[in-house]
Amino acid sequence: MSSELNFFGDIEQRPLAHFTEQAYLNYSMYVILDRALPHIGDGLKPVQRRIVYAMSELGLKAGAKYKKSARTVGDVIGKFHPHGDSAAYEAMVLMAQPFSFRYPLVDGQGNWGSPDDPKSFAAMRYTESKLTAFADTMLAELEQGTVDWVPNFDGTLEEPSVLPARVPTLLLNGTTGIAVGMATDIPPHNLREVVAAAVHLLDNPGASIAELCEHLPGPDFPTEAEIITPLHELMAMYATGRGTLKMRAVWKKEDGDIVITALPHQVSGNKIMEQIAQQMQAKKLPMVEDLRDESDHENPTRIVIIPRSNRIDVDALMNHLFATTDLEKNYRVNMNVIGLDGRPAVKNLQQVLAEWLVFRQDTLRRRLQFRLDKVEQRLHLLEGLLIAFLNLDEVIHIIRTEDEPKAVLMARFGLTEAQTDYILDTKLRQLARLEEMKIRGEQDALAKERAELQALLESPRKLKNLLRKELQEVALQHGDARRSPLVQRAEAQAFSEADLLSVDPVTVVLSEKGWIRQAKGHEIDPASLSYKSGDGFLQAVRGRSNQPVLLLDSTGRSYSLAAHTLPSARGQGEPLTGKLSPPPGATFVSMLMGNDEERVLLASDAGYGFVAKLADLQSKNRTGKALLTLPEKSHVLPPCPVRDVANDLLAAISNEGRLLVFPLSELPEMAKGKGNKIMNIPTSRLESREEFLQFVAVVGKGQQLVVHAGKRHTVLKGSDFDEYRGERGRRGNKLPRGFQNVDRIEVTDR
Repeated sequence: MSSELNFFGDIEQRPLAHFTEQAYLNYSMYVILDRALPHIGDGLKPVQRRIVYAMSELGLKAGAKYKKSARTVGDVIGKFHPHGDSAAYEAMVLMAQPFSFRYPLVDGQGNWGSPDDPKSFAAMRYTESKLTAFADTMLAELEQGTVDWVPNFDGTLEEPSVLPARVPTLLLNGTTGIAVGMATDIPPHNLREVVAAAVHLLDNPGASIAELCEHLPGPDFPTEAEIITPLHELMAMYATGRGTLKMRAVWKKEDGDIVITALPHQVSGNKIMEQIAQQMQAKKLPMVEDLRDESDHENPTRIVIIPRSNRIDVDALMNHLFATTDLEKNYRVNMNVIGLDGRPAVKNLQQVLAEWLVFRQDTLRRRLQFRLDKVEQRLHLLEGLLIAFLNLDEVIHIIRTEDEPKAVLMARFGLTEAQTDYILDTKLRQLARLEEMKIRGEQDALAKERAELQALLESPRKLKNLLRKELQEVALQHGDARRSPLVQRAEAQAFSEADLLSVDPVTVVLSEKGWIRQAKGHEIDPASLSYKSGDGFLQAVRGRSNQPVLLLDSTGRSYSLAAHTLPSARGQGEPLTGKLSPPPGATFVSMLMGNDEERVLLASDAGYGFVAKLADLQSKNRTGKALLTLPEKSHVLPPCPVRDVANDLLAAISNEGRLLVFPLSELPEMAKGKGNKIMNIPTSRLESREEFLQFVAVVGKGQQLVVHAGKRHTVLKGSDFDEYRGERGRRGNKLPRGFQNVDRIEVTDR
């Protein structure tokens, strides 16, 4: 037993709870510090920083030629960011989309997505990219000793721990990220306003949030939609680093129509169209007649809403849409960043700007000190070079005759090792060409620059002046006007049920030629209405004004129209082709109305069918939707209403007078398709039209089937069906002699 214990003696034993706690803590800190949160210095997450740095290493500055994005992604994940290529590419795409980044860092060529679908960008092997001119503000000082360098993931290369940004990029482009136990949501801002606020804080270190908000009143998104959050709420958001803000679409009236010209940040026009169309289908927007998307390259956002009449209160209508769609959207703000101390924290506006100014001052000081060191080093070398020039013959003689000329030169002229190495590395022909005036001229220029650099480093006031000047230069070079106006608006209110149209009984009438109309009430006799010459009554359905009218055409496509939008039955109606766009040659064969959950049997004379909900027949498109798939040479049969799927019977009659009865529950419930086989119709006989399914009927409990053949008819009920019962998909049994040429069938109550 003791030997076993000794065998395991080298293994560390720890309580599972302590181990998992430490492992989870390590993972969470990695996600927080190395993936999800931005650094206050350059406002970038690690993957974004590595993308920008890798592109600069590839020479992809703003003035360079475009290069395949796959090349950049390969360098990023191979050298600095050992994660998936798709994640790196998506981060790169985000920095290239002008509708996502207020000041893009990547200049993309090719398909980089659209506001309607930001994820629709092309693969990285197709797109090309380089850095934007604005990205130079983050890279210009990188090689000037301004930042610390750290080993990459495998220790073979070095990468900057942060980029020396010349402006507070954290506020300019904002960011979102989800870490472990914390998240960040920083909105974008306007460059000119951020610089103005930073300069004010630089000149007035004790400035309050209210004073800073005079220069930086609110976020500025890459869209022209309005920010409608009250200014006092924006100020409270900046004071705490947390809050919410609200954006609202911009619209105008144009020839009686409503035209939406700008959408909130990251809101898709397609989604807006879908949301409004859903309300129109649900009869929640009876005051809207039509909806169009007229967006194009010249007008990136142009959504047209057409009111039913000029008496509609468009302001009330838009208020309803603001309250019920993404035309008005809330954004969370959580200014959680990694500070200069390397720790994540939620900071207010004053803390963010003050800490960034500390970062920038340190960066400036390091840049100036780096240049000063270079100048002093060059002056030191020039001093030695001048000595060599003034004693050129002796220097040459020593080099020619001495075995160790370096030591002799150092002793003879009092040179340092660096000066001596520089002289020895200088080619003889360069020495011959050197001129004392040139050396002294360069010395004077460098001495002047050294004095200026020392003055800057020794004077906090001069350092601040330089910082202010460089900030204002960037604002002048890259700044632009505010895009998102700050506007005070009343709170949006959705329509109540009382605001919508009342629900009335209606009868919808369809003619043989496809003319439709609706009459109030259920008492109307459709056959007595007047029809155009050569036209006549086809079908009538009864329902409510808030229900859609569902139509089925001869190709198996279904359509829906709002009942209250149909013309009055006092006239002869309107052709359906003016409202719908069926395929060429298609005719409307049937019409339905009812609640969305009501069911109906759909079948083709090829002997196939299924049960569908009325909701499945609805379509918001003029062209309808593919509902019933028809085999070749087959036709649509009139739909049959279903009362109780579990207990109803399905009766199918072929043109040969065969009747098959089986439980309706044996058919599947589907949203669309061909369905399952009801009756076995041989394909060859169907194509020659020798045999086909002629009638289908759904017979419920307490109902009977009446079969008409010429002037004769027979009634089937109860046990009468036993003779014709069979498995689904069989051919059925022959009806009695004299009833095999069926003209029509009907289902009646007993």
